[in-house]
Amino acid sequence: MTQPKNPASPSPMRPLPSLIFASRWLQLPLYLGLILAQAVYVFHFWVELVHLIEAAFGNTGALKSLVSSIGYKSDFEVTALNETIIMLVVLALIDVVMISNLLIMVIVGGYETFVSRLHLEDHPDQPEWLSHVNASVLKVKLATAIIGISSIHLLKTFINAANYDVKVLMWQTIIHTVFLLSALAIALTDRLMSHTAPAASHH
Repeated sequence: MTQPKNPASPSPMRPLPSLIFASRWLQLPLYLGLILAQAVYVFHFWVELVHLIEAAFGNTGALKSLVSSIGYKSDFEVTALNETIIMLVVLALIDVVMISNLLIMVIVGGYETFVSRLHLEDHPDQPEWLSHVNASVLKVKLATAIIGISSIHLLKTFINAANYDVKVLMWQTIIHTVFLLSALAIALTDRLMSHTAPAASHH
């Protein structure tokens, strides 16, 4: 008497589909590379933070390094920290943090979506957004993160506006507006598609 086949057991994949499906692992070096890029950002963050602390205690070398890195120019020689320099440095640090957040979204969300499951369902530190992540959700979140980064860059430019040409200010504002409109369009498209999908499933 033959045993009935277990319907839950998956049928073995043919060689060609198996090879094509396994090609997703080619993305692994890309995500590992982004982790290294994250490490570079962490190092850069601490270098800038140490320079800020040293400049606060009167280190002129650290102050010159900060002024050079943020592109701050003045009619007179800067000999001590002022509010504008501190604000620009802090915004630069926030910029690094936001780009790092963007990297984490791409690394964790992209790996989970396109490569392999991370099985974080019972992990206490599982990100809230990862529980329902898919390519569409990831796209909206990345667009939102890019708007945040663009906002920080625009704020840095406006604070240091005296050192920028009017065309640079205008184009940065236009590009930020384009980012904002693009994110709204992506979010609207995602919402329309999410409402259309359940309606189509009922037919």
